[in-house]
Amino acid sequence: MKTIGMLGGMSWESTASYYKAINQGVKRELGGLHSAKICLYSVDFDEIEKLQHQGKWDETAVILSNAAKAVEAGGADFLMICTNTMHKVANDIQANISIPILHIADATAQKLVLDGISKVGLLGTRFTMEQDFYKSRLTDHFAIEVVVPNEEDRTTVHDIIYNELCLGDIRDESRERYVEIVARLAEQGAQAVILGCTEIALLIQQHHSHVPLYDTTEIHAEQAVKQAIA
Repeated sequence: MKTIGMLGGMSWESTASYYKAINQGVKRELGGLHSAKICLYSVDFDEIEKLQHQGKWDETAVILSNAAKAVEAGGADFLMICTNTMHKVANDIQANISIPILHIADATAQKLVLDGISKVGLLGTRFTMEQDFYKSRLTDHFAIEVVVPNEEDRTTVHDIIYNELCLGDIRDESRERYVEIVARLAEQGAQAVILGCTEIALLIQQHHSHVPLYDTTEIHAEQAVKQAIA
């Protein structure tokens, strides 16, 4: 079994979901007392979050590259960046390590393509919804059209992530607002919606919406299990 490298803590709430999903996947595939071989580096998200909102992405890249080098030195065979947003600096991180990165957008897009989805809605942080690093990967590499919420809805989605979900604060009223936003994306022609922030699945799951939802945490974890036991 290969050792899975994880850059976590962004936030730790979703990293806990990753850890559980990966170990459950290994147990499901191999049975018995099997569990995943993991090398996890968990950062202080307060530091990362401040740099994000200051637009100091180069500084976040240095922090995460140093963490990634530590994970590689710890014996990891490949790396997962356990957050959608910080894939903005995935190329910078990759340039500093020799093990491959299992890209969350690629894993998600591959599943969308298999399911015949050609137009998808995207929820995530403002950075993920508005900047090009994530959307263009889906469009350019996989020919998937991406639609995002309007300005007001993007603000709602972003604020709930940082002010509630990253703090483990799960509110029914916020879930209702997300479900409404998902419905509006479907009205724009989205065949499905990507939960493109690893915290969102803490709030909304498939049974809350008739629109197909793609949980990036779950998908990323599934791909990691496949790669680890291949």
